[in-house]
Amino acid sequence: MTYTIALQFEDGVTRLINCNAGEKLSDAAYRQKVNIPLDCRDGACGTCRGYCESGKYDMPESSYIEDALTPEEAQAGHVLACQMKPVSDCVVMIPASSASCKASVGKFASHVEEVKLLSDSTIEFTLNVSGGAVEFLPGQYAKVGIPGTSLSRAYSFSSKSGAQQVSFVVRNVPDGKMSTFLTDAARPGVAVDFEAPFGSFYLRPISRPTLFLAGGTGIAPFLSMLRTLSPETLTHPLNMVYGVTRDEDLVGLEELEEARQRLPLFNYEFCLIESANSNLKRGYVTEHIQSDWLNNGDYDAYLCGPVAMVDAVRKWQESSGQNAKNFYFEKFSASTEV
Repeated sequence: MTYTIALQFEDGVTRLINCNAGEKLSDAAYRQKVNIPLDCRDGACGTCRGYCESGKYDMPESSYIEDALTPEEAQAGHVLACQMKPVSDCVVMIPASSASCKASVGKFASHVEEVKLLSDSTIEFTLNVSGGAVEFLPGQYAKVGIPGTSLSRAYSFSSKSGAQQVSFVVRNVPDGKMSTFLTDAARPGVAVDFEAPFGSFYLRPISRPTLFLAGGTGIAPFLSMLRTLSPETLTHPLNMVYGVTRDEDLVGLEELEEARQRLPLFNYEFCLIESANSNLKRGYVTEHIQSDWLNNGDYDAYLCGPVAMVDAVRKWQESSGQNAKNFYFEKFSASTEV
C-alpha cells in the first residue's frame, strides 16, 4: 500500500510524493529526490521537524528525544520526518523553501481542449496535459502561461485532481492579456504551459460543520473541492453562499445543484448585489449566513473572492463575534486572479 503525501513548503509550492506502508517520510522524500532538511536521522536533533496538518501516522515517543520534539509539540501535530511513518494520505508543512529542498514545482506542457464563454464576464477553459495526470490539493492553483509572452496568471483549478484534463473558471477582463488570448486565439490544440500546484488554500478533512463563501470566479476552487467530496467523506453539514454582482456573473449553478443531489449534507444559496429579477436574493454573502450553520462558533470557514469581499467578511466575523474555529481564505485581483 502507498500513501500520497503533500509536502507544503514555506514559499507556497506543494510537492506530492508517494510513501510506502512502513516507510519513514524522510526516506520516501529522498527516494523521490526531495531533500527535507536532515542531520541525525535518529530523532535527536529536530532538524527535520514539520507539522502534519491532516492525516494519520505512527511516530512512537520512544523514536525521538525531548530535545528534538517535546510531548506538547507532538500532541499538537508536530512531527519529525526521520521518524514519522504515514498510515494514510497526509499534508505535511515543511518549514523550508522548495528550492532549498530541491523540490522544484511541477512544469506541465498542455494544449487547449476547449474554451467556453459562460457569460460576458466569465470564461471556462480546459487544458489537456501531455504525459499524464496532474495531482493537486482541491482548492490549489496553477500559474498558467500566456502563449507568446513571458507572463502568467494564477488560476484556481475548478476540476478534480488526478485527471489529464484540467479546467479553470476565470474572469473575462476587458483588454486583459489572458482574456484576449482565450477569446481570440485559444483554439483547440494551441500549446499552453503551466506550473502547479501552489497555495495553502485547500480543503482539509471536514471534521465539524463547514461554511463555504464564494465571490464571483472565486467559485472555481469550491467546484474542485465539491467534486472531491463524497457522501462517505462529508460527515458534517456543509453550507455555501455564492455571491456575485450581476446576473451575468452567476455561473456554475448546474455543478452546485449536482453536488447538492449527490451530497446529502451539502446545501447552497446564491445572492446578487444587482439583479433585474426580483425573485432572486439580493445583498452580500454575510447577509445570507444562517446562525444555525455556525454551530456556536465550532465551525470551519473557507472564503475565496475579491479583496474587498475577503476584507468585508473578516470585519463581519469580528463585529458579529462569529469567528470560525479555522478560517481559510484566498483573495484575488483582476491582474492575477487567485
